[in-house]
Amino acid sequence: QVQLVESGGGLVQAGGPLRISCTASGGTFSTYALGWFRQAPGKEREFVIRVSRSGVTTYYADSAKGRFTISRDNGRNTVDLQMSRLKPDDTAVYYCVASPNFYGTSNSDDWEYWGQGTQVTVSS
Repeated sequence: QVQLVESGGGLVQAGGPLRISCTASGGTFSTYALGWFRQAPGKEREFVIRVSRSGVTTYYADSAKGRFTISRDNGRNTVDLQMSRLKPDDTAVYYCVASPNFYGTSNSDDWEYWGQGTQVTVSS
């Protein structure tokens, strides 16, 4: 059983950067694909970015390409989401996810473990 705890959310101005982190406990961290989803008010949860178990392969939602990066540290059991050039449309609760699937998927139903979420608010 993997527990995921996000941190680092907050209020940021449009155009600025923000890094949010996720720390995992339980399970063997290196055996999980990791990713981030988000949910904005009144909208469905959507895929943002994910990284394979090996850390070699990363998949991006179109909204994340060129602006967001994901990095995992298997020694510290952490996965970070570095966001840049933030837009008001990026305002959402961001969820860290983990799956034993090697690559993970873009479908929220395929992710077994979820954090409680961290709020990111981008002001215009």
